[in-house]
Amino acid sequence: MGNVLTNYGGYFGYMTRPFFMQKFCTSHIHDGTPICFSCERMESRERGGYSDLNDGRNLCLECKDSAIMDSKECQNLYIEIQKFYESLHMNLDHKIPLLLVERQELIQVVERINNGNNEIFEPRGICLFSEKVTINTITRGPEFEAGNRASGIRTKPRKLIQRPCGVTAILIVFGLPRLLTGSIIAHEMMHAWLHSDEGYHGLSDEVEEGICQFMAHMWLEAKRPYYEIKLWVFFKFKIEQNTIPAYGDGFRAARRAVYKYDLQQTLQHIRTTGNFPF
Repeated sequence: MGNVLTNYGGYFGYMTRPFFMQKFCTSHIHDGTPICFSCERMESRERGGYSDLNDGRNLCLECKDSAIMDSKECQNLYIEIQKFYESLHMNLDHKIPLLLVERQELIQVVERINNGNNEIFEPRGICLFSEKVTINTITRGPEFEAGNRASGIRTKPRKLIQRPCGVTAILIVFGLPRLLTGSIIAHEMMHAWLHSDEGYHGLSDEVEEGICQFMAHMWLEAKRPYYEIKLWVFFKFKIEQNTIPAYGDGFRAARRAVYKYDLQQTLQHIRTTGNFPF
């Protein structure tokens, strides 16, 4: 998150954000100053006007500019990532619904799957396996009233059915920038790809989450936009430096393996042994 200097000898503590050259007094962490849910920058006088998504999240103007707000808007990005997988000869034979949902809807789905246990981090996407459930998906994203507060979200119940591949849907929380949304889709699509092949069942969290994180990072690397460069670097950095073992250590192990043996050999080794090659 940055470096925190506590008060000592009359000096005030402050925090810094990597990449964004932002310094702020640590008192602002608890005084209600908006923090962008996407890039983690804190609202400042120079960067005022953060948008309130009305669910405890805020978006800075840069992240809001490319934010994807409803399921229909997300489909072209989904097709783009499907083609990315196809270019790697990793086709998914079954059409899996991609649905954007509200924050609380996603949290409730994750908690139900985990028998009420809270995750150690807030979920932004999930791949559902063999679940016959009804999901309230967003059909129209929010409008922003005076004061940049979201309102007018429309949702529609969507009954999910079990599919031959064992995956029923991919759910993504609405309101994230296109680059971040795409990386989450790439991650969750890898879960779907792994679970569509019996040979990859029973993987450890570190192996499965690690290779999924690698695919998200690989998609970001392939994008390299001419705009939003700081966000692009930041989202890659968050994957590279993740401190949660299954995601961070798993990603770094996956990257070492793919760089040494290439993607297809790494996947074949995982399929055969359940582990990364070394």
